[in-house]
Amino acid sequence: MDRHLLEKQQKEALQATKEIVVKFIEVQRISPTNFAEMFPAIYRVVLSAVRESAEQLEAATREGDK
Repeated sequence: MDRHLLEKQQKEALQATKEIVVKFIEVQRISPTNFAEMFPAIYRVVLSAVRESAEQLEAATREGDK
């Protein structure tokens, strides 16, 4: 994977994580006391999902090219 794609995925994951965390704060699932613990965990899950989705899309594109 090229560097630009990795940076784009990280940016997308960070934005999605911010939105998720805001929602969790609104429903009081995340508080200032557990924010530092929860944000990195959520980011890792979101980034993993973004990367997996990109890999699946790439595989489907390669399969369609055959």
